[in-house]
Order: sequence, then C-alpha cells, then structure tokens
Amino acid sequence: MPLALLALAIGAFGIGTTEFVIMGLLPEVAGDYGVSIPIAGYLVTGYALGVMFGAPLMTVLGTKVSRKRMLMLLMGLFIVGNLLSALAPAFSVMLIGRIVASLAHGAFFGIGAVVAADLVAPDKKAGAIAMMFTGLTVANVVGVPLGTLVGQSVGWRVTFGIVAALGVVGLAGIARLVPDMPKAEGVRLRHELAAFKNVQVLLAMAMTVLGFGGVFAAITYIAPMMTHVAGFADGSVTWLLVLFGLGMVGGNLIGGRFADRALMPMLYVSLGALAVVLALFTVTAHDKLLSAITIALIGALGFATVPPLQKRVLDQAHGAPTLASAVNIGAFNLGNALSAWLGGLVIAAGLGYTAPNWVGAALAAGALLLALVSAALERRAAEPSTVVTGGAPAEQRAAVHH
Repeated sequence: MPLALLALAIGAFGIGTTEFVIMGLLPEVAGDYGVSIPIAGYLVTGYALGVMFGAPLMTVLGTKVSRKRMLMLLMGLFIVGNLLSALAPAFSVMLIGRIVASLAHGAFFGIGAVVAADLVAPDKKAGAIAMMFTGLTVANVVGVPLGTLVGQSVGWRVTFGIVAALGVVGLAGIARLVPDMPKAEGVRLRHELAAFKNVQVLLAMAMTVLGFGGVFAAITYIAPMMTHVAGFADGSVTWLLVLFGLGMVGGNLIGGRFADRALMPMLYVSLGALAVVLALFTVTAHDKLLSAITIALIGALGFATVPPLQKRVLDQAHGAPTLASAVNIGAFNLGNALSAWLGGLVIAAGLGYTAPNWVGAALAAGALLLALVSAALERRAAEPSTVVTGGAPAEQRAAVHH
C-alpha cells in the first residue's frame, strides 16, 4: 500500500476526531460561554448541517480542479474551521468555525475514496479505501477519547488546536505523497439528480437519517447523562467514549460482512435491536456497569447499519451514484443534526438527561418501519415481471415469437 494512503488516513483521523470530540466537551464549552447544554448542542447540529449541505456542494465544485488540489483545499478549510473554533471569543464564532470545518467532511471522504482506489492495483482497491477509512474508525477509539481527556484537563481550546495541527500534517502529507491526478470528469447534474426521482433512493436516505439519528440522540448528550445520572466522574467520559468507539469498530465490521449476504435482514435486525437498546438506556443509564455496556451496544448496532445503508443507496442509484453517495453522507449528518436538536428540546422541556434516549428509540423504530416499507414496495415492483398477460410465461411467448 502506498504512503499516500497514510496521508489520507491522517486527514480522515482529524475529521473524525473533530466531528465526535465535541460530545465529550459539551459541559466545558457550555460553561465557558455561559450557555445551556441544549444550546451547546447546536455545535453538533451546526456541524451536521454543514456536512449535509457541504457534501454535494463540494463534490460538484471538486470536478473543476484536480483531485489532489481539491483534497488540499478541503484540508485547508478544515484547518481554518478548527483554528476558528479554538480561538473563538464568542459562542456564535465557534459555531461558525464548526460549520466551516464541516464543509470539508463529506467531499474529503468521497474524493479521497476515489483517489485511494486509483493509487493501487484493481485487486487492492477495496483494501485501499478501507485503509483510508481506518483513520475515521481509529479517531473514535483514540482521537476522541484523548481529545476529551485533553479538553477536560487543559482546556477544550487546546483540543481544537491539536486537531487543527493534525489537519496541517494531513495537508503536508497530501501535498508531498499524493501524486498529481487528472481532473475528475464533470458531473452531469441532470443525470445525477435523476436518481433522486427513485422512491427507493429516497427511502434509503430516510432510513439513514432516522437510523443514525437514533444513535446521536443518545450520544450527543452522553457527557451530562453519564455524570449527572449514572454518577460517573467527568474523567470517566473518556473511557466511555472508548467503549463507544470499540463498539463502532465491531459493528462496522459486522455490518460490512453481512451487507453483501443479506442486506435487508441485516437492517431489520440492527435497527430493531438499536431501537430496543436505546429505549432500555433510559433505565440502564442509572447504573454505571449497565450504562457502559449499553454505550458499547449503541456504537455496535448503530454502525452495523452504516455499510448496508450506504450500499443500499449505491444499489438503488445505480448508473448515477456519485451525487447520491455524497448526499447520503450528508443524510447521516442530517440525522445527527435532527436528533441533537430533538434531544436538546426534551432536555430543555425538563424531561431529564435520559429523555433523548426515547427520542433515539423512536427514530430507530421509524427507520425500521421504512425498511419494511421499502422491502414491501420492492417485492410489489418485482411481481409484474413474473406474471404475463395471456396466461403464458414470458419464456413461452419469446419462443413463439422466434
């Protein structure tokens, strides 16, 4: 595997860290700016909305320049956003910094995956893409917990400063190690947009929004939930996020393994189990051991849905998957934004720090319902192809015709 993949993985590590580390630092950020926890949750919502809109926008803009240059521009945007967050004198400025950083997220993974695949032989493309995405996975096991620990010990501004420095390393690595590659072919927007007329594509994206939103409803407010309800010390949030990250790694591997074998059954099981576990979290959050186990399960079940959902979108948008794939990355983050906002609403309404778990359970159950509807529509659409008017099978009619 070429060293250029290491540069891409470092960039992915930085992006994954900045996306998730804010959840463990919400109380510190809220305290410094004098805002409530639900208001601080807008930092999660704003980032997620930035990814949602930035993924397709930057993907289209990326067709105007070479892929290497676009990756460098995206990392530059990432660095500026995190520096702005680290130095922000007011909450509104930090929110802007989060949004600026988020614009690099979706396009970096979309374009980076194409570059990674082009760097190796055809029989190693999947391994190259997986190596780049390893940066995102490792971020949730190492980067996020360490960033949370640093933020709680030294100050959250230091965490975002370190993340910006990671962006500089990634940018330097891309500039030095990634070879110049031809400019991407122009995206035919009319052709790409036609994929969104397919009901199954829209259903798959809606499943993405609700399913992954279920995870973020609970995880966004994990720090106040664990410290105020379960009774953990502030420093314990770090290793609880490690558990969540380990669950993500395991769930992602399981989801990837079964997505090709039995995609829809995999979605039924993972979404159904996720809804149940999130509902139970309202009870288990009051016990340290049970809450720790539940957090790992939420990570595993939540990320077990990611490979099958992404594959479902690509399968249904065959022929024009580029924009649909980028928009689905945005759909994951729309789910994050929606659930963070709803979770903040129920906390602000005085329902307690465990109330977002009920929101998550409802969202996951909604995703399961959409999966069942999608499968039913697919079966109904397939039925006419097996029934031919006139009582004769299609093969017999074809034989008569010949």
